[in-house]
Amino acid sequence: MPADVHVVYEDVRKSYDGSTWVVHGLDLEVRRGEFLTLLGPSGSGKTTCLMMLAGFEAATEGTIRIDGESVQDLPPDKRGIGVVFQNYALFPHMSVAGNLAFPLEVRGMGPAERAERVERALRLVRLEGMEARRPGQLSGGQQQRVAIARALVFEPELVLMDEPLGALDRRLREEMQYEIRRIQRELGVTVVYVTHDQQEAMVLSDRVAVFNEGRIEQIDPPEVLYEEPERAFVARFIGENNLVHGTVLALHDGFCDVDVGGVAVRAACIAPLKVGEPTTMAIRPERVGVGGPPDRFANEFEATVDDITFLGDHLRVSLSIGEIKDFVAKIPNVTGQGGVLEGDRVRLGWAALNCRALEAAPQVPTSQ
Repeated sequence: MPADVHVVYEDVRKSYDGSTWVVHGLDLEVRRGEFLTLLGPSGSGKTTCLMMLAGFEAATEGTIRIDGESVQDLPPDKRGIGVVFQNYALFPHMSVAGNLAFPLEVRGMGPAERAERVERALRLVRLEGMEARRPGQLSGGQQQRVAIARALVFEPELVLMDEPLGALDRRLREEMQYEIRRIQRELGVTVVYVTHDQQEAMVLSDRVAVFNEGRIEQIDPPEVLYEEPERAFVARFIGENNLVHGTVLALHDGFCDVDVGGVAVRAACIAPLKVGEPTTMAIRPERVGVGGPPDRFANEFEATVDDITFLGDHLRVSLSIGEIKDFVAKIPNVTGQGGVLEGDRVRLGWAALNCRALEAAPQVPTSQ
């Protein structure tokens, strides 16, 4: 196994009832020192994968290795992993220092070294001076910092986090995202993180594994997932995307022409499509140009403005292009809202490179 690979899942499967697979044949490598996020909707298998690595669930089939050694028969406390949960799991009757010292006592560490490690961990999460307080005397954000410090106090090389910010309000979530990323970079530990929040995954991660029904749909750095989705599920789940369904008319030099209700759309051909096959095209709203001179784009159409939503720095414009409904464009708010009005007929367009023809996906509303 390469030295930079820290964790390996080899054909890992999980079933709770012996007939339904929650995780299907998972093959995954986690690099040493990286921040890898398992992202997906509820029930997609991401938390089960984390719990199998932690040792709280057993794999039905396959092998999980840490530093090249199988951990199938190792109990959780022997795997040397720090774990952070959403509900903090702090001991309410203990002080902050007591909560942090507990995993060190279990490991037989002496009082002097325990005190030094506790002080270092509190300094890392910026909670110096809070040693004597009980969890009930702390805010939610402070309790989560203590939970993170407790996972790090015995200096593990691998830390697992399961929806650790789910109980916090939006402002605190955003603050803690940057704090977790700062701590991970400062220590250089490997982090495997579970969330259903795509923005959180984008902010924190070196790579993101997008889960769907027990399988990884795509694993890549955040910017690649956003700009170059390989499957319609990823295009829909990561950010907002217009998903347009049609039939391939022609193929040429990596591009294809797609019929959408009598309208021809040119797209970059990402899936191995053939003429006559159905396809789903993905176009980011911010890549759509509204107004301006003609012949700027390979794809240009007349559209009707159905709805405009003011979102501060930009306008979210919903349009109809013939049979294509609920098509969304995002316009920077540089001159105010008066440039486009509901009911207007406008010219819009997008480059063929910004339109990705993927495998056909079920036709569901783009807002879902």
